[in-house]
Amino acid sequence: MSGDRGPQVAVEACADWLARSEGMGLVLVANAETLANLPQALQAHPQVRLHEAEGVISMREKPSRALRKGQNSSLWQALALQAEGQVQATVSAGNTGALMVISRHLLKMLPGVDRPAICTALPSVEGITWMLDMGANVDVSAEHLFQFAVMGNALAGFLSGKPAPRLALLNIGQEEVKGNDAIKRAAQLLRESGLNYQGFVEADGIFLEDVDVVVCDGFAGNVALKASEGAMRMLEQELQKHCKQRLISRFAAWLGAPVINRLRREFDPRRHNGASLLGLNGIVVKSHGNADALAFLKALETASRELRHAVPDAIRDQLAEKLTQDETT
Repeated sequence: MSGDRGPQVAVEACADWLARSEGMGLVLVANAETLANLPQALQAHPQVRLHEAEGVISMREKPSRALRKGQNSSLWQALALQAEGQVQATVSAGNTGALMVISRHLLKMLPGVDRPAICTALPSVEGITWMLDMGANVDVSAEHLFQFAVMGNALAGFLSGKPAPRLALLNIGQEEVKGNDAIKRAAQLLRESGLNYQGFVEADGIFLEDVDVVVCDGFAGNVALKASEGAMRMLEQELQKHCKQRLISRFAAWLGAPVINRLRREFDPRRHNGASLLGLNGIVVKSHGNADALAFLKALETASRELRHAVPDAIRDQLAEKLTQDETT
C-alpha cells in the first residue's frame, strides 16, 4: 500500500515475479479496495493469498508513532504474518524508519546484534559491491561496525559464492593513522577476526577497488550513495545534451549506442533496487520509495535469493563464531 507511486507498481512487479518464480508464492497485504481491484489473474492465482489491512503508514509518519499506532497498517500486518511463520520474507517500499522499528519489534534481533543495518548491492568494476550501513545508524561504535562486517560477509559469501569475501572499511584515507577512534578500533577488531579484511577504502573505491563488502556508519553510507546516484544522473544528462548539439556528435552517439545502452543497463539503479535489513531474525527487504515496476521486481528477487540461501541462518552462524572468537581473543 505504500511507495511514492502507489500499489500499482507492486501489482505489476508481483505478476512478473510469479511468472519467473516457480514453487514460490506471495501474500499481498492491502486495503479492501485495492485487493478488490487487483487483476483477476492475480486474485485467482494459486500461489497468491490476499490479506486485508485497512491502515497505511504514510511516508512522513514518525517511526515512534508508527510503532504505537500502526497495528492495523499493511506494513505492520505483513511483518506480523512473518513473525507468525505464515510468510518467510517481507518486501516494502514504505516508510524506512517505520519498517525498521516495526521489524525489530515483531521479528526481534539475531543474537549478538545490537542494531539492524541496511545493506545494498552497488555496481562496481568487479560486478557487485555490498555496502552497509546505508542510513539506519548514524552514530556507531567499533563493535557495531564489526557486527556489520560479519553480517555483510555472510550475505556476500552466500550470494556471490565466494568463500572469503574481501572486506573494507570506508574511511577518509587508506593510511592506518586516518579516521576516527571507532574506525580505527573496528579495523583492529577486523584484523584479528580471521575475516578477509583488506583495510581502509575511500569513497571512490566502493566502485573501483577489488572489494566485495564496504562497511561504514549510516551517515557516510547514505551520503556516498546519494552522491554517486547524482553523479551518474549528471553524467547521463550531460552526455545526452552534448550528443544533440552537433551532427557529428549525433553520428558518434549512433555508433556508440550499443555500448552506451549496455552501460546504462548495467548501472541502472533500478536493477540494483532492494536493500536488506540485516541483523533481524528474518528477511526484510526495503524497496526504494520511488521504485517503478522493474525496480520493485528486483526487490522481490533480492528477497527470493536471501530466502533460498537462508541468509539469516548464515549470519546467525557467523556471528556466533566470530563474536565468540572475539571474546576469547
